[in-house]
Amino acid sequence: MRNNALKKPVYLLGLTWRQVRDDPGRAPRLAVRLLARAAPGPLGGRRLRRSRLAVPRPRGARRENAELRALLASAPPVPGGAGRPVRSRSGSGPGVLQFVTNALPATNAGYTVRTHRIALAQREMGFDTHVATRLGHPLSQGAGDARARVDVDGVPYHRLLPWLPPAGPVRAVRKGADLAGRLVEELRPDVLHAVSNHLNAAVALELGRRHGLPVVYEVRGFLEDSWLSRDPAHSPSDEFYRLTRELETRRMAEADAVVTLGEAMRAEIASRGVPEEKIFVVPNGVDEAFLAPLPDASGLRAELGIAADATVVGLTSSFYGYEGIDTLIDAAALLRDRGAPVTLLLVGDGPERGALERRAAGHGVHAVFTGRVPMGSVRRYHALLDVFAVPRRADRVCQLVTPLKPLEAMAGGIPVIASDVRALREIVEPGVTGALTVPENAEAWANCLEDLAYSPESRQKTGQRAREWVRAERTWRAVATGYRAAYGLR
Repeated sequence: MRNNALKKPVYLLGLTWRQVRDDPGRAPRLAVRLLARAAPGPLGGRRLRRSRLAVPRPRGARRENAELRALLASAPPVPGGAGRPVRSRSGSGPGVLQFVTNALPATNAGYTVRTHRIALAQREMGFDTHVATRLGHPLSQGAGDARARVDVDGVPYHRLLPWLPPAGPVRAVRKGADLAGRLVEELRPDVLHAVSNHLNAAVALELGRRHGLPVVYEVRGFLEDSWLSRDPAHSPSDEFYRLTRELETRRMAEADAVVTLGEAMRAEIASRGVPEEKIFVVPNGVDEAFLAPLPDASGLRAELGIAADATVVGLTSSFYGYEGIDTLIDAAALLRDRGAPVTLLLVGDGPERGALERRAAGHGVHAVFTGRVPMGSVRRYHALLDVFAVPRRADRVCQLVTPLKPLEAMAGGIPVIASDVRALREIVEPGVTGALTVPENAEAWANCLEDLAYSPESRQKTGQRAREWVRAERTWRAVATGYRAAYGLR
């Protein structure tokens, strides 16, 4: 009787009872798929924080490497995009369908903010831009929201649902392309725009082959270098590093054009054999609202226990080792010993947070850890800062990838001190819009902080120049025009 009761939903899903009987682990995944079909909005009328049913099993190194090899084996034998120009529809701007890993409103991070702001800016330019998230999002991240489409500020976000974890990455790419193919037929885009990483590019390239559409691949980071920086046991000779690098390079070569965030990243991509003429830089930017005067934060200062006369140095960041926050804490300890104490305001979260809290306590440094804060509240925390710090290490990933957060602070007129690495030289001009100092050197950081943090006049002038530079060159509206060239529009 119990088995018979389960057979009906099984058949509704297009599966046989034998398939479920032979794979008992499929039962919880079936529940998620049923919900994806049945629920038009957040389950139960509200968004669930976490659904253990939807979380895929952990992947070990052997399985990850096997998946990367399978993806490489399935790639076309002769890569190389044709550089096909976009032909926009008569009487309107081009139709753009972006492919991303995750997105607002389910995920709030630098990646999703850039996606959203670029889509908004493109739509203001007359583009018909839509965004599609990776197969299964947000169910695959454990969120109980099975809506097929969500509009945020007028930007349409499409989810590739219903979803069950496919058997292998190659099938996942094909399934993603099958579901996204319905969007292509409905929206009739002129260009497919994939965003890191290689899985999104694979789906877009498959659709490009099926429908004869040009594909742009936007490289926002180098996955293998981020992986390398997160564990000292990782090595460039590891199979995961080598396979990921090869797969990312293959997708760049297959695309008709490649977009990236800065000149250091452009040089890295060109060094892999991608023709320079098909690489375009569209840097990070800020929403114009960040240029407005900072809000009053006296209430927040009191709430966080920060003295009214305290000099505050801080950042908004994900707490990974390569961000170098440990160096900032050590520099604050040196300043305290010199009789020039600062309060650290550390906004964000991540795997290093516990270790950083212990380090600050051990050094006797006054550090306020806020955890993650809503995107709309970031400027309240900016308003507490005298200096914004970017103490990134000299790791390869930090040398190449330009972060978004410092630009938001600069737009608010906050002077920035950053590590002197290639990517940060692209946004901080020493003595003009900020200061650069030696990465991973607490004494150098303490000296630089003391020079700027305790000079109100210098801080004000530097912050004002930074705001004017952002206003002129780094709003989303300004940088988004770079996509016209990447799409081949005249």
